[in-house]
Amino acid sequence: MTDMLSFTDSHCHLDFDAFSANLPDLLKQCQQANIHHIVIPSIGPKNWHKTLTLAKNYSSETLTLHPSLGIHPWFLKDLSADSLTVLEHLVKSHRNDIVAIGEAGIDGVIAQAENNLAQQIQVFEQQLTLAKSYQLPIIVHHRKSHQHIITMLRQINLTKGGIIHAFSGSYQQACQYIDLGFKLGIGGTITYPRAEKTIQAIKRLPLASLVLETDAPSMPLYGFQGQDNSPLQLIKVFQALVSIRSESSSEIAHALESNINTVLAFAKAR
Repeated sequence: MTDMLSFTDSHCHLDFDAFSANLPDLLKQCQQANIHHIVIPSIGPKNWHKTLTLAKNYSSETLTLHPSLGIHPWFLKDLSADSLTVLEHLVKSHRNDIVAIGEAGIDGVIAQAENNLAQQIQVFEQQLTLAKSYQLPIIVHHRKSHQHIITMLRQINLTKGGIIHAFSGSYQQACQYIDLGFKLGIGGTITYPRAEKTIQAIKRLPLASLVLETDAPSMPLYGFQGQDNSPLQLIKVFQALVSIRSESSSEIAHALESNINTVLAFAKAR
């Protein structure tokens, strides 16, 4: 039963065009599904103002949208020379409105295809520095890049940690992130039978280290491939997590909310 429980989608791109046509109706459905908080990570300069505006215009007493500002490693080609300066200016002027830096990180597949690993590392490092300077958590994108990311997180030694978005990896890698003060974003990956390594890791990890996410409209759940994902699928992600954990659904739901509330509270504390 999920009627009495409350949920937070810690990673949903509500600013994407896929949601433009029916956003008010979608948000109403989210509230009816007891999804009361949604974190909106931006992917680059074109999205920053829209993310901030969405959070301002659509947050209500029963549903809060939380903006995050960052530069995704997939979209570095379009950066101008002053993009990171503009980002810092926005972070400074909206420090009390945003909950994190991100989505930022390193993507090993893109790095190989575009031969831009050095640029990815540089842009990620600058965003890590920004997170540390403004005492904000960071939302981290990874793909075939754990070795780079873990090394950099150890070097920068963030005070507020953050979320490893769409965690997929081993138990040992997960523990390294947890030791660095990060929560792990659990999404549609765990609905895929082939994700056995990640599922086994998540079975063993401390419940206090997990948060829910959809990455909508991306990362569709198993059985929904080829369709746009939706924040409403968060309930199915939760049910998949319950099916692989030993705790009760109520215990898991309350822990997940406590975990994400800790991250959100980091953004408010100085």
